[in-house]
Amino acid sequence: MSIGKVGARKLMASFAIFLIATGFGMARYEIKDTPPNLSRFESTIASGGKTELSGIVVDEPDEREKNTRLIVETDNVKILVYAQHYPEFEYGDELSVSGKLKKPENFSGDFDWAGYLAKDDIYYEMLYPKINLVARGKGSWVKRQMFALKAKYLSALSKVIPEPYAAFMGGLTVGAKRAIGKNLLEDFRKTGIIHIVVLSGYNISLVADTVMRAVSFLPTVFATSLGVLGIILFAVMTGASATVVRASLMSLLVVLARTTGRVYEITWALFLTGFFMVLHNPKILRFDAGFQLSFLATFAIIFLAPRIEEKLHFIPKKFQFREIFSATLATQIFVLPLLLYKMGMFSVVSVPVNLLVLIFVPATMLFGFITGAVGMFSALLSVPLGWISFAFLRYELGVVETFAKLPFASFNVSNFPLWLTLAVYILYGFLIYKLNRRNTRKNQVA
Repeated sequence: MSIGKVGARKLMASFAIFLIATGFGMARYEIKDTPPNLSRFESTIASGGKTELSGIVVDEPDEREKNTRLIVETDNVKILVYAQHYPEFEYGDELSVSGKLKKPENFSGDFDWAGYLAKDDIYYEMLYPKINLVARGKGSWVKRQMFALKAKYLSALSKVIPEPYAAFMGGLTVGAKRAIGKNLLEDFRKTGIIHIVVLSGYNISLVADTVMRAVSFLPTVFATSLGVLGIILFAVMTGASATVVRASLMSLLVVLARTTGRVYEITWALFLTGFFMVLHNPKILRFDAGFQLSFLATFAIIFLAPRIEEKLHFIPKKFQFREIFSATLATQIFVLPLLLYKMGMFSVVSVPVNLLVLIFVPATMLFGFITGAVGMFSALLSVPLGWISFAFLRYELGVVETFAKLPFASFNVSNFPLWLTLAVYILYGFLIYKLNRRNTRKNQVA
C-alpha cells in the first residue's frame, strides 16, 4: 500500500471521528439546553409576575457592593434573587419569597446575560422581594460545614485587616464572593490583573502543593488520601467554579501521578479535564469566560512559556523571576484576543503589573492563610500576622492603583470580531506547533 493511500485513509478516519464527535457534542448540548418544566412560572409571568414561593438557597450568597445575590431553587428550577445585605442568609436556608418574577434580560448587546445564567440552570430573577426565613440546615451537610468554616475564616481576617484589603485577601485565598468596590475592580481591569481577584488555577496549584507538603511525613497511602480529600474539600469550600474545578482536577492528577510513579502528562491532563467538564456542562464552553480564560492560560504556560523562557537569558533565575516573567508574558499573549472579543479593553501595563504583583502572591497567600487560621482561635495572636499580610496587600493594591492612574494604562477596542479572534488562535496554534516541533528536532540531534 502506498504512503499516499495510508495518508488519505488516516485523513478520512480523522475527519470521520471529528464528525462523530461533533454530532455527539451537539446532541449533548441540546440535552443540557432543554429546561425543566417551566409552565407554572411562565403562567405567573403572563399574569403579571407577582408570586409567592418557597425554596432553598443552593449556593453560597454572592455579596456585591449594592446587594446580595441568592440562588433559590424551587420545583427543580433556580431563581436568582437580588436581596438587601441585611438580614443575612446562608447556604441551606429555606426561604419564603414574595415579589415579582421576571426573565433575565440582556443589558448589554455583546453579553448574553440570559444565556450565562441558563448555563447554571437559572431561568428567572426576582428584584428585592420580601424574604422570610422558614428554616435553616437544608442542603448538603458537607457544603454547610465548609461554607461555615469559610465564613469563620473571613470573619477572622476582617478583624485584623481593613477593607478592601480583607475582601481582596478573601478572594485571593478562598474565592470569597465579597465586594471590593467598583473603582478598585475597574483598576484591576485596566491593569490586566483581574484574574487574581478571584481564585485562579495558579492559586489552587499553590494550595495543592501546600497540602501535599503538609502530609508528606505520613505513609504514602494516607498522605495521598488526605491530600486528595483536602483538595476536594477546598474546591467545595471555594464554590467549585469552572476555574477551580479544572485546577483541582489537574492537581488531583498530579497527586495520583506522583503516588503511582507514573509520568504526569500535563497535556493529556489538561485536555481530559476540559473534556469531562464540557461533557458535564457543555454550556461553559460558550458562556463561561472564566473557564475559557483559565484553559487558554494553562495551555500557554504548557506550550508557549518554555519557548519564551529559552530566549530570556538576560533575566535572572533568582526568585524564579525568569519563570514568572515567561509565564506572565505567555498567558498575556494567549488570552489577549479573547479578552478583546469579550471585554474590548487592552491593558498596556498588564505585563509589568503582573510581574510586580505575582512574585509576591505566594507569600501573601501564605501569611493570609496563617492570619485567618490563627484568628479563628485568637484575634490577638493574629494581629502581628495581619500586619505582615496587610503590608503585602498594600503593596499589591498600591501597584495596581498607581499603574491604573496612568493616562495610557488601557484603551478600548470596540467591536473586536469573532472571526478575527478565531483567526488569531489558529495562527497561535500553528506557531506553537512549529516551535515545539523545532525544539523536538534539536533535542533529537543533541
